[in-house]
Order: sequence, then structure tokens, then C-alpha cells
Amino acid sequence: MGEVWKNPLTPWRGDAEPAEAASDPWRDPGEVWRAKRASHVPMHKVGRLRYFWKAQGHGERTWNRLRYWPTRRRVLDIRGEYNPKILRREKTILDRRPIYWALSFLAILLAPLIVPGDLQSTLISAGTVFLIYAAINLCWTLIIGTAGIFSLATMAVVGAAAYGAAAMSVFYGWPWWTLPFVGAGIGLVFGVVIALPATRLDGFYYALLTLGLNELCRVYVVQSRTFGSATGGLYGADSFIPEGLSPFGELATGYYAAFALMLVALALFRFVHGKRLGRILRMAPEKREAFAQAVGINYRAARIQVFILSSAALGLIGGFYASYFRGASPSLFSFDAVLLGLAMLVIGGIGRSEGAVAGTFIVILIDKVFLSLGPIRLIVIGLIMLGVVLFLKNGLFGIKQQFRAWRNKKKSENRSSRAEKGGEMLPEEATEAEDKDLIYARRFDKMQRDYLKTIVSERLIEEHQRNPLGQHSEPLERLLMYFRRQPQVDKYAITVIEPFKAYRIVALSGHRGVAPRLVEEKTYPTEADAYHAVFLRRVQDLLES
Repeated sequence: MGEVWKNPLTPWRGDAEPAEAASDPWRDPGEVWRAKRASHVPMHKVGRLRYFWKAQGHGERTWNRLRYWPTRRRVLDIRGEYNPKILRREKTILDRRPIYWALSFLAILLAPLIVPGDLQSTLISAGTVFLIYAAINLCWTLIIGTAGIFSLATMAVVGAAAYGAAAMSVFYGWPWWTLPFVGAGIGLVFGVVIALPATRLDGFYYALLTLGLNELCRVYVVQSRTFGSATGGLYGADSFIPEGLSPFGELATGYYAAFALMLVALALFRFVHGKRLGRILRMAPEKREAFAQAVGINYRAARIQVFILSSAALGLIGGFYASYFRGASPSLFSFDAVLLGLAMLVIGGIGRSEGAVAGTFIVILIDKVFLSLGPIRLIVIGLIMLGVVLFLKNGLFGIKQQFRAWRNKKKSENRSSRAEKGGEMLPEEATEAEDKDLIYARRFDKMQRDYLKTIVSERLIEEHQRNPLGQHSEPLERLLMYFRRQPQVDKYAITVIEPFKAYRIVALSGHRGVAPRLVEEKTYPTEADAYHAVFLRRVQDLLES
């Protein structure tokens, strides 16, 4: 079609209308379709959906959920739902952490039985140290993470309890089974004494105070003849490892005893963090004590209770330490031990039990197993800690939450990209729409609008103003056909105020019995002027869509 439009009705109507008129050149509507088909929005394939392994249900019968006796708490967080595709019920495990814990416990139990014979002494000894320090860090993360008290006196409590328990066994002949209880008593006393400044000091100043207490204990035992200043420690305490066992038997006995100690620490963490005390402290995070007090919660008292309970548990671990190593050494109070403990917590993630255990495993593996690296292994631990601090928000076990936040950000970016580049429906709308034909209807409508925007011109508007009704050129007729088949809701129309004298523009409600609303107060003298005003409004809405 050329740029001149010829009126096909001229032979029947005579000279009532022009025989020819200038027209815009014809454009292929398929250009828009091909351009949209060729447009590819960059999408990230990582983290689009959350996949859960689904198990088949039991038909019409319900299933029994395994619970912790004697509570009603379930071992696994299982959600049952009906799958309309297979017409059956399914089970989904929402929290798989208990499964991972069970597999980890199984691996710990079987580890001494599968290690090579030439590495038994190194690996089992390192495993025992790992389990002891894991128990210590579980109590420490209760203090720093749950209670929010930045205390660096953890190793001081453990060392004081270990020295006190060893002294009772060496000087007074107390048996090994009393040493953990002696250590727990010493830890309780230390916890009460150290907790008193926590009511006045907080943050950096309290950390300096507890670090000074740790150094004071180290200087005292180094200079004290009673605690072995000449021999490098206090040794000779009774041990739970029977005499006469084979080397492997001694290693395995200490290893499994340390494993039982870690289980006790895990139970304490679960009891404190997951119960009332932990919920109270999580209720007022980031120094929102005023909110906790406003709802009737004594936030400071809860912090002190957690600190004292954790200190008593640390003292029990110190008594176990003295029984296992048959004494104690000043290395417990060293600044290196404090820094390594902090590295374990930071790498794994503060405030999480799995983070405390995993961080301890990584640091002990590098420090106790790879001895051939020499001082380089400490540099490796420092680099790992630096990387975690720089790139992760809450240690290794905060990666999941951080990844979900990144994934949600990318989802938002993808949605905005799809909307900018011609996306007809957002992803969440597409999944919720029962009639999928709506997606393709919107896609067609979007491409048609993009095409119609290209044919709107001053010449086309002048053509409509000259002749609102009747025969039109192909671009104008295509545009008017699109306007006519729009839904009735808010569709423009004209209403007669006075026949042949006054007309106004209204918008239809689209609902039976609801009167149209007036769009503007302007009155048009002729019907042609009103039609053209409606046309201009529709063109403006099209260009702004």
C-alpha cells in the first residue's frame, strides 16, 4: 500500500467524501512479533525455585509423626499436602537439619573404626580435642550469640575449673567422677563473679575486662609453685581411662567420652536457646531492651541466667578436661587459645549450634592434623576467618540465608527486566492464573500495542479529526478496531447533554446498574468533536501504557 489512500465508496456516494487522501506508509505488524521473539532477557539459573524432596503419602490413612519423648515436639518438620497432578497426598520435609545431625553423629561414632592404623593416634587424638572444644564453643556461643554478652573469659572459666579439679584430685585424692562436678561448682562461682560487671558494662569494655581476667589467671598459674610453675602445669589427677588398656582402647575411650560431653553441651544449647530463655533473648535483639521491658520481660535477668548456666557447663567441661589429660596446663589461659576459639565461632557462625561444631572442626583439622605445614596453618586459619568476615554475614551456616536474600534480589531484577522488555505477566501471576490462555492473550495485546504506537502520527490524528466516522485508511482503521474491542470497564464513551448542541465524555463502569462516571467538565458542541476527543484520550492512554 502506498502513501495515498483511495476511498472505495466514491463510486456510490459521489463527491460527498474525498476520493484520495494522504496516508502513512504501511508497516508490517510482524516486525514487532519478530523483534519480541528475538529479545532474550538474561536470567540466572541459580536459585529460581526451592526444591523439596517429596515422599508418597499413605493414601487415605494418616501417618504417625515421630516426636521427642515426653514432649509433643516433632523430630522432623513434615508438611502434608495434596498433589492435584497425581491425585494423591505427599509428604515434604521442610527442615532437614535433624537428618544432617543424625548422619554427623553416625560419622563421629564410626570414625575411630575406619581410620588407617598408622594415623590412629593423630586422628583420634585430634577428634577428641575437636569434641572437647566443640562442647566449649557450644557454651560460648550461648553467651555471645544468645545472651549477647561479648565475654572473652570462656577459657579462663575452663582453665580455672580444670586447675581446681586437678588440685582436688592431686592433693586430696578425689576420684575422677567427682572432677566434673567440682569443675561445675568452680564454673558457677566464676560465672556469678564475672556476671556482676555485665550489669554495668557492655560491648567493648566488657570484652576488655574479661580478657584482662583471662590474662590475670594465666600470670597467676605461671608464677604459682602450687600449680606447677616449674613443671609447666599441674598433673597427676585421676582419669576415667582405665590403666592396662591398649593404645587404641585408651584413645577410643577418651574419644567416646568426649563425644558424650559434646552431646551434653548440645542438649544444654537446645534447652537454653530453644526454650523460654532463648526466646526471651531473641525477642529483644540488637539492644532493644526497652521493647522487652515494655512487654514485661526482664531482659537483663535472662542474660545473666544464660551466662551463669553456660559458665557452670564450662566448668564441667574443665573438670572433664582435667580428668582426660590428667591435669591442666597454663596454655588454657593463653591468648592463642582465645583467638582460636573466636576463629571457630566466626567461621561457623555465632549463635548457631551447627556453626560452633563446624567451625571447631575446620580449625582443629587445620591446627592439629596438618602439623607438617608449621606456622603456615595459622595463617590459613586467619585467611579463612578474614574471608568469612568479608564475604559472609553469619559464618558458613549463614550462607543459606545470604543465598536466599541474593536469590530474591535476582528474582526482583528478573521481574523488572521482564516487565521492561515486554513481559506480559509476572512469574507469580503466571503460576497462580488458572487459565493459561490469559498469558498468551496478554502477550498478543502487548505486541499489538507496541505496533500501534509506531503508527500513531500527526497525519493519522488529522485524518481522524477530518472524518471521525466512515471509511478510514488501513492504519487508522486498525487503531480504531483495537480501541473498539477493549473491555467495558473504564471504556470511554460520549453522553448527550443536549441533542445536537452539547456532548460530554464519560467512562463506563462495566457493571450492570452502575452509572458511568464523568471524565471531564468540558462540553463539546458537535458529535464529531466529542468522538475526536475520545479518540485523543485513547491514543494518549495507548502511548502511556
